[in-house]
Parts: sequence; C-alpha cells; structure tokens
Amino acid sequence: MWTLLIILGLVLLFFIAAAGTLFYVVKQQTVAIIERFGKYHTTASSGIHVKLPFGIDRIAARVQLRLIQSEMTVETKTRDNVFVQMNVATQYRVNEQNITDAYYKLMNPVEQIKSYIEDALRSSVPKLTLDELFEKKDEIALEVQHQVAEEMETYGYMIVKTLITKVDPDAEVKQSMNEINAAQRKREAAQELAKADKIKVVTAAEAEAEKDRLHGVGIAEQRKAIVDGLSASILEMKESGVHISEDEIMSILLTNQYLDTLNQFAEHGNSSIFLPASPEGADDIRTQILSALKATK
Repeated sequence: MWTLLIILGLVLLFFIAAAGTLFYVVKQQTVAIIERFGKYHTTASSGIHVKLPFGIDRIAARVQLRLIQSEMTVETKTRDNVFVQMNVATQYRVNEQNITDAYYKLMNPVEQIKSYIEDALRSSVPKLTLDELFEKKDEIALEVQHQVAEEMETYGYMIVKTLITKVDPDAEVKQSMNEINAAQRKREAAQELAKADKIKVVTAAEAEAEKDRLHGVGIAEQRKAIVDGLSASILEMKESGVHISEDEIMSILLTNQYLDTLNQFAEHGNSSIFLPASPEGADDIRTQILSALKATK
C-alpha cells in the first residue's frame, strides 16, 4: 500500500515538474527560437505554446521584431583636410522571412552595423569638401543606407533608414567659418548701403535738373507772355495811327528786360552788382546792345 502511494506521489511530482517546463508564452512583436538537443527546431510566434520538458526543447533566444534605432559617432576627414565628427542614427529591424540567419549568423549585430556604416562613411566623406559635406549630407546618408542594407541583408537584417543628424567640424574651423560668414554679410551690407546712397544722389540730381528745367520753362513762358503783351500793345498803337520803328520796339523790350533784371536782383538781397543808376547810363547800355545786334546781322 505504501509502495503504491509513493509511486503515485512520484508520478504526480513528475507531471508537476513537467508542466512547469511544458508551456511557454511569446509576447507580441517577438519570436522565440526553439532548439531541440542544441539544434534549431522551430520559430514560435506570439501566443502560448507547448514544448518538450526537461531540457529536450529549450528557448534559445527571444528576437525582437520591432524597429530598433542605434546611434553612433564617426570621425573622418574631408577632401580639404578638415576633421569632422558625424552623428549617425540607423534604424533597422529583423527580416521576418530570415529570422534564423539574424540570430545564428551574427554574434553582435549592432556592432556589425556600426562597422559597416563607419567603413561606408570613411569611403564617401574624403571625396567631398567641408561645404559639400554640409550640402550633400542627406545624399551621403542615403548612399550609406543602400550600401549597408545590401551587406546586412545576407544576415537577416533590414536597414530602414540612416540619418546623419549632425556634422561637427573642429572648433577652430567653426570659428573661421563664422568669421567668413560675418565678413561676407558685412560686405553685402556695405554694397547695399552704397546702392542706397547712389539712389539718393541720382534722385536728388534728377530732381534738381527737373527743377532747373521747370524754372527755365517758367522764365521762357514769362518772357513770351511779356513779348506777346508788348506785341499786342504795339499792334494797337499802329492801328490807332501811332507809327513805331524796329529800333524803338527793341528799345522797349530791352528796357523792360533791364527793369526785370533789377527787380530779380532786388529780390535776392545777398547779391551785389554795379549798374549805372542814371538814365544816360541805361541808355548807353541799350545803345551798345542795339549796336551789337546790328553788327551780327
């Protein structure tokens, strides 16, 4: 009787121990690599599963299927001999169609990916100057992504995205670049100020020229009005029977012009001019002008 109870107890303990290693659970976006006697047996997806107990089947690894991001810093040299540090972010994940290669072929996939990226960058960056590196960093990142993706595909990994997040040259180089930019901006500012001054000078000159032109037009119109008025007066005198010669007409015009000139000088009190004050002196000036006009005919 006691022997039977002992046997039943042992059987019960056996089943309890077996049950503890019989079932296992795999989380979402994760797969489990199952080995039997140390050899790959199957890949279990998310959910509850059954395996042989007592170490016959064992979970060798749980592999994440989610997107993983790895960040690294690479130091290299440009074509114009400037050392730069580049911050690179790589997003990758395991290929669900090739999970066994992703687990068994690489011991440390993160370091392997970093090594490929460093090699690709140190092959591409020395072909470019520092300015070209800043301008084409997105193109370089895409080229590196394609190159590394091709290499890692054979190991069961997919490179989703590679980003160059920062290009950091030496501190002295950055200071020199800032000084160059500052000098360039000052030069552009000086050119713009010179253009503005030129526009001001040209505008002022054009305005002055227009003012002089309008002033001349005004004087000409004024003199024309005077001549027209005198002509009308002379015509009226002739119609009324008063006869007047050309010399007398010219004398009237010159006398009128003489008086207008005196009036203009009187309006500008800060000007000085010496003219004969007596009628004989004015008549002498008129006689000289008439003589000069007759001599030119």
